[in-house]
Amino acid sequence: MTQMITSFDPSNGQRLGEVEVASPAQIAKKVANAKLAQRAWRQISMGERVQQISDAYHGLERRGSELPSLLAREMGKDIGRATSEIRGALYMGPHYAEEAKRALQTRQLHGRTELQYRPLGVVGVISPWNYPVMMANNLIIPALVAGNAVVLKPSEETPLIAEAFFGELAKRLPKDLLTVLHGDRDTGKALVESDIQMVAFTGSKAAGQDIMARAASSLKRLVMELGGNDPMIVMADANLEQAARFAVAGSLENSGQMCTSIERVYVDARVAEKFEQRVVEIASMYEVGPWDQPHVNVGPMINPRQHQKVMSQLHQAQQMGAEFLLGSAEQSQPYIRPTVVRGITPQMALETEETFGPVVAISRFERVDEAIERANASEYGLGAVVFGNQGVQQVADQLEAGMIGINQGQGGGGEAPWVGAKQSGFGFHGSIEGHRQFAQVRVVSK
Repeated sequence: MTQMITSFDPSNGQRLGEVEVASPAQIAKKVANAKLAQRAWRQISMGERVQQISDAYHGLERRGSELPSLLAREMGKDIGRATSEIRGALYMGPHYAEEAKRALQTRQLHGRTELQYRPLGVVGVISPWNYPVMMANNLIIPALVAGNAVVLKPSEETPLIAEAFFGELAKRLPKDLLTVLHGDRDTGKALVESDIQMVAFTGSKAAGQDIMARAASSLKRLVMELGGNDPMIVMADANLEQAARFAVAGSLENSGQMCTSIERVYVDARVAEKFEQRVVEIASMYEVGPWDQPHVNVGPMINPRQHQKVMSQLHQAQQMGAEFLLGSAEQSQPYIRPTVVRGITPQMALETEETFGPVVAISRFERVDEAIERANASEYGLGAVVFGNQGVQQVADQLEAGMIGINQGQGGGGEAPWVGAKQSGFGFHGSIEGHRQFAQVRVVSK
């Protein structure tokens, strides 16, 4: 019997559509077909591969406004952010392809030795729901440019936009080179255990651990971006207006459902009152609602489980003495209003776990070394931010994270990689170095 996944609008529970779940036999067949397609794909020049990829993206641009609205309805983000994600993915496709081509060119070493970057085979991409197009895009492009085929398993929360974007993209590429298959965790596990050569994954730490265990028997290559619990330190001499604006934006962007959300804010006690007051004023200006309402910038939680997770953390914090400056620990589904909490402690889940909701969680410190210690007291190390002036570089140098922002965001810019430390990542993607992880390095001496 055919299994189906039904997709719903998280703001109102409206049914949007459904997709067929791939059976184990179908997964094996799709991977086998991808292997055949890859044999021909690897034989053409990298320049020709890049041209075909770019042409496919340019053809997809003609889809008009239907992709942003579908993304907004299915994931819950407002139409402006959904439009930006689609446009960004369409732009980054050709751009990343050209960047990957530069990264994967054969390099001449000393004497008559070459360093080559060769295809691996079939890459399985397992992508998340919070940025369902952009995150998958960033993994698929370098894999294809390197001469691999790709089998994509998108999140079961956002299958329709994945099918609409990448399914349509696949039609513009050689048959079976890019395949989209749908399903839940069991489908992802079956894909990992199939005859693929690499897994590129974005998602939770627990899922990443499971993937590593399943990939170990055949020593599959792995690139994984896992969870985050990003801290922010606000020093006494920081520009408090800039710091407050960033703290709110970094905590509430995408309704807090972002791996690099600011999860913990440590502020110097000497300026805490002023900082907290400004945070509340700014957060109060955010509007909550469905994707199609004007001026909305905080949408619903993706599902009831995520809503309950956030509310459980807020309720625990309240029980343990935290003070709510905005919002409350009692908010009904599917929305969570912008919430500002101060007085978080290392005993609270708001500090120790990833919240993934629109919460600004604040704690005061007396000494900056105390803030650094608490910032680093996490198994995660995706990003970290520090705002200040005198000594700010010294503070940043002590933070344990893959991406550090000094008086700005932690995501970097230009050709910087997206990289985590500790248990926030295994390998990394983006940048010249990141693109090379989708290829086999080969040394040829003549």
